[in-house]
Amino acid sequence: MQICAYRTERSYKRSFGLRMLGLALGLLVWIAPVNAQEVLRIPYVADIGTFDPDSGFEVGGISAINNVYEGLVDYEPGSTRIVGLLARSWEISDDGLTYTFHLVDGVKFHDGTPFNAATVINSFERRRDRGLNLSYFLANVKDMRAPDDSTVVLTLSDPQPWFLDALASPWGPKIISPTALAEHDNGDFATTWLNEHAIGTGPFKLSEFKRGQRYVLERNDDYWGDKPFFRQIQISVVPDISQQILQLQAGAIDAVPINYPFAQLTTLPGGLEITAAPSMIPYYLFVKPNSPLDDAEVRSAVLTAINPALWVKDAFGEFASLSRSVYPNVMLDPVNPIRFPTDLEAAKAAITKRGAVNLVIGLHSAAPSYSRIADLMIAQLALIGVKATAYVLPSGAAYTLKDDPNPPDLLLTIAGPDAAHPETQAKAFFTKDGPLNFFGRVLPEADAIVDQAGQLTDVKERDALYE
Repeated sequence: MQICAYRTERSYKRSFGLRMLGLALGLLVWIAPVNAQEVLRIPYVADIGTFDPDSGFEVGGISAINNVYEGLVDYEPGSTRIVGLLARSWEISDDGLTYTFHLVDGVKFHDGTPFNAATVINSFERRRDRGLNLSYFLANVKDMRAPDDSTVVLTLSDPQPWFLDALASPWGPKIISPTALAEHDNGDFATTWLNEHAIGTGPFKLSEFKRGQRYVLERNDDYWGDKPFFRQIQISVVPDISQQILQLQAGAIDAVPINYPFAQLTTLPGGLEITAAPSMIPYYLFVKPNSPLDDAEVRSAVLTAINPALWVKDAFGEFASLSRSVYPNVMLDPVNPIRFPTDLEAAKAAITKRGAVNLVIGLHSAAPSYSRIADLMIAQLALIGVKATAYVLPSGAAYTLKDDPNPPDLLLTIAGPDAAHPETQAKAFFTKDGPLNFFGRVLPEADAIVDQAGQLTDVKERDALYE
């Protein structure tokens, strides 16, 4: 569940038209107060590394990028249903290899360049062929054609039932002004310029980029779609959540979009309210190979103690739900939900039989939710005789754990997918070559299942394999 705390200055609220991502996927509409200046002020906890839509991967930055740039399709707010954006409709061939998109007419980029099929091909080729961070989204596209100004035909090398999900992802391919790309290409495909500048078709324009300080988005008054409510969005960089809260209470900002301490949500000061909506931000514990949990009895005992049903309300109150599978609940509804063992006495006996069991938990970040979860699990483990400790990993360290000579036994992290399809999570986190297979575990049978499921179009059959 995504949580946003915000100031209330009037008795009514209105969606401000910002495609806000937070920690989830771009499936949510965030609600904020109306203020007289039509200016929204929000903080980011971290700087924006790059504004290039083909390279930017930071969760915070992508919310701003997706208000400046647009793709062919998108997720309907609040759901996983795919709807048209710059494409008004599309057809898929019977063999699942050819996607034909019919484009919206009358769209212009922020620099006045007309949007058409050729601009889509130009941007998609840049994404796929230039070795950029997010090129894998189009890796399966072998051919791109523009038979006329309003039609784009993409041909895949292999069937990819989740291709539309890849296009709808917050990190999916966006359309960049070809004029800007040509003018600022210094042999680097305009990557240097696009780090701090942007020319898209979206409802907002990037008007100010002061790295490490603030970013400003201005309303695009010539936007082809529904006009956004706010005239301007001011984004400041405030890494300390306590400082964000103080600024919120003082009226210096209008919202704390992420990381508001859950323990404080029930005792908000006057003038603050909360919005909450389903999200795709599951918390995971990844297990190191050759840890005490390789022992089946110890593993069962530990699972008994850390059963989320025992502590989830203490950690999140009413703002979280128990996962029913290894995938977000809004993405897959399993026939056979996960069931944790519940016999604490048997768990104690197993640990007594095994002898001393010590576990170290690495926390992906210093966000309050991580330490809160860790504290609760450590207390639960103590009940069965397991001594556990936790520490915050250095920035980026989670991605190099497989090469770390002394990694923690467990990694607590958020393992959200790129898009609302199980393939995008399973491939990234659970397969041999997955970029987010943090400890490098290899299970060939699992890889085979994921490969098979990724080819299926029948949702029930597909989900049965992923489950």
